Amino acid sequence: MTTPHDKPFSPSCDRNRAPILEVLRTQFEHRHQVLEIGSGTGQHAVHFAAAMPWLRWQTSERDGYLSGIAAWLDEAALPNTPAPVALDVTQPDWPVSTATDGRFDAVFTANTLHIMGWPEVEACFAGLDRVLADSATLVVYGPFNVGGSYTSDSNRDFDGWLKARDPRSGIRDFEAVDALALRIGLRLQDDIEMPSNNRCLVWRR
Repeated sequence: MTTPHDKPFSPSCDRNRAPILEVLRTQFEHRHQVLEIGSGTGQHAVHFAAAMPWLRWQTSERDGYLSGIAAWLDEAALPNTPAPVALDVTQPDWPVSTATDGRFDAVFTANTLHIMGWPEVEACFAGLDRVLADSATLVVYGPFNVGGSYTSDSNRDFDGWLKARDPRSGIRDFEAVDALALRIGLRLQDDIEMPSNNRCLVWRR
């Protein structure tokens, strides 16, 4: 979907940005270098970077999305949003921060794990292991199953829609994702209920 100014536009980003920002203001209060994985349209990046000017917000996406993200960033002209960078989570070349060690002390991703196939989710956490600094914070927003079960009828329907579109995709089990996080030294700090049967999961290294 595009706006009259030919920027990509996601209605869901407009709907969920306020409750997500409430979480990020607390979780990223003492962070400095954020990598956003799967920045989509770029709407979240503009909103969050404007509200949290102490952060350097690095957007990333697959190549086909970069021009749309750049359109949002260029229009906002914020000093803390560098140009978007290409990221395929299955590839070894991940972005680096401007920190001395080149690693990020915060990572945010929204509505990505259920779009990826499970091997890509595993690759994503392997990549995070390389780019997360010590004491880094990871915040993941989206729907999750708990104990192998759907948490709502709407999530069950959404999962069916995802699998009909791409059998490799689907709502992930929280326990399986948490196991990947534990493997790279991340410990769950918070599990925050969000609107529309979504959650914000917060891990810290």
